[in-house]
Amino acid sequence: MIESWEHEFIKTNGVRLHCVTQGQGKLMILLHGFPEFWYSWRHQIPVMAKYFKVVAPDMRGYNESEKPEGVKNYRLNLLVEDVMGLIKALGEEKAIIVGHDWGAIVAWSFAMIHPEATEKLIIMNVPHPQVWQEKAKYNARQLQKSWYVFFFQTEKVPENYFSKNNFLAMRLMLSNSTFKKGVFSEEDLEKFVEAWSKPGALTAGINYYRANIRPEIFMEDIDLNFPKITSPTLVIWGEEDLALTLEVSKGAEKYVNAPYTIRYIPNCGHWVQQEEPELVNKYVLEFLSEYTR
Repeated sequence: MIESWEHEFIKTNGVRLHCVTQGQGKLMILLHGFPEFWYSWRHQIPVMAKYFKVVAPDMRGYNESEKPEGVKNYRLNLLVEDVMGLIKALGEEKAIIVGHDWGAIVAWSFAMIHPEATEKLIIMNVPHPQVWQEKAKYNARQLQKSWYVFFFQTEKVPENYFSKNNFLAMRLMLSNSTFKKGVFSEEDLEKFVEAWSKPGALTAGINYYRANIRPEIFMEDIDLNFPKITSPTLVIWGEEDLALTLEVSKGAEKYVNAPYTIRYIPNCGHWVQQEEPELVNKYVLEFLSEYTR
């Protein structure tokens, strides 16, 4: 396949983000998670670009985007405003916001803080934050699955561990955490290693956890009330996620004052848009059918 997408740098919210763009039409922003980069959307970009102007940034700190030093520079409010800045820099007022993993955390938050700029919301394998607050800390299995959140709070230790032997642990983590084997080719893994190897990139990615997830939230009763989502919302969930229980995927509809749809994909793990790209693309286009006719 000839890649017709383009690479560009866009200044937003004080940082320079590398973006891959393709297509024309209503703006769609694809937000990746940890430890990924724009390439995680390689199966979606050309398909969605038939109908939309697709923009897949390297989130701040990742791959070719700028990497401000310091944990405070990765707070959620800054990540949200990066997205708002992208929309404005592209000359638009709103966008279809799509997120996976950390990108989905940013997407949920963006829809709460900027409902006026959220055309529609598409979430992949991350619970609504209110559901997470209610269910995660009382679920022993989820606490066990979240071990890495505590590990990431330590200074330098995660970086030293993950970067050894040409990022062997991270390569194995991607390869071994999919339900079906062979999802990530050697070429794919090489591209991820290249992104992780950029100076400061690994620390920046881990700083998302350090800046936003305090370990005590698992131990204390903290009353956090999030604004209701007012944009039509689609959640796509791979049922065999090694990091998240199926239980935390349930109940988000209570916090969405708009049409809400959830699509479960059996025999699929956390990397849903890479493990089952055709099905994910089908569900997304069905959800956005009013724009594709």
